[in-house]
Amino acid sequence: MHRDRSWLSPVGGLCIVAFLVWRVGAGPFVDAVRHLDAGSVAVAAAIALVTTVCGAWRWVLVARGLGAELTLRTAVSESYRSQFLNVTLPGGVLGDVHRGVRHGRDGGDLGRGLRSVVWERSAGQVVLAAVTGTVLLLVPVTPEMRSGTGVLVVCVVAGLASVTIGAFVVGRRTHGPDSRVVRMVRAVSADLRSGVLGRRTWPGVIGSSAAVVVGHAATFVVAARAAGVTAPVTRLLPLALVVLVAMSLPLNVAGWGPREGAAAWAFGAAGLGAAAGVGTAVVYGVMALVSSLPGALVLTLGRRDRTRSADLACAEGVARG
Repeated sequence: MHRDRSWLSPVGGLCIVAFLVWRVGAGPFVDAVRHLDAGSVAVAAAIALVTTVCGAWRWVLVARGLGAELTLRTAVSESYRSQFLNVTLPGGVLGDVHRGVRHGRDGGDLGRGLRSVVWERSAGQVVLAAVTGTVLLLVPVTPEMRSGTGVLVVCVVAGLASVTIGAFVVGRRTHGPDSRVVRMVRAVSADLRSGVLGRRTWPGVIGSSAAVVVGHAATFVVAARAAGVTAPVTRLLPLALVVLVAMSLPLNVAGWGPREGAAAWAFGAAGLGAAAGVGTAVVYGVMALVSSLPGALVLTLGRRDRTRSADLACAEGVARG
């Protein structure tokens, strides 16, 4: 009998936040919000616009590589909606599942819609891991940070693998126990060749993913400055990348949890203090929420069709599975 374990993700995030409050107190959380200013939020929103368009273009490239039609305008609006759902609903991934479901149903192929989102997100995480590894090799950091980041990357890769398998189970139902694994391997290989590694696809996927990583890292630096951290950018950059990797873990409550935990650990390991890390992560979270508000507008002004609630229910079912 299948048991619903979707509650584990928000509980994990709550436990991380509770542990941080116990260790550093509520002061860093409150002080971070007090230090936040309109100028920093505006800069973060402008950067978010660029990263959203880049991420949407990556999705367009992957979807078209898989044979699905998707315009940049639709991808941008759906990406904003996805971000808003991710930062307001438990788990941090429901928005992505929702846009995959909507895209799949609009194109008449639910599995392909889900796979397009899985592959574009996976490509982004691979580029993030590559950039993080390169920076950690070039910039002097503590051995503790290198080893800890390695563990984070392994966890993220394991999570991506499980999500990918889930998407293919939904999208390509097979018959016969002997052929299931073989067919799934063939499907993954075909999707990689056409959707991610195609001759006309991979340069754009890598370029847009790199732009997204740079944008998120820049936002983290802006958040650190708003939180009162004065360390040089060269010192903040590896910390930002470590936190971005941790944010990929679906153990959060509307984005909160691993981000603050990783920031506290990374800043502490770098000698900047765990409280400064928590404060920076909190400011980053508030900036992410404000930057996602266009998604709320899309959600409000979008077509009120009858399938919207069914799509969200289906997304919840896929996320739980």
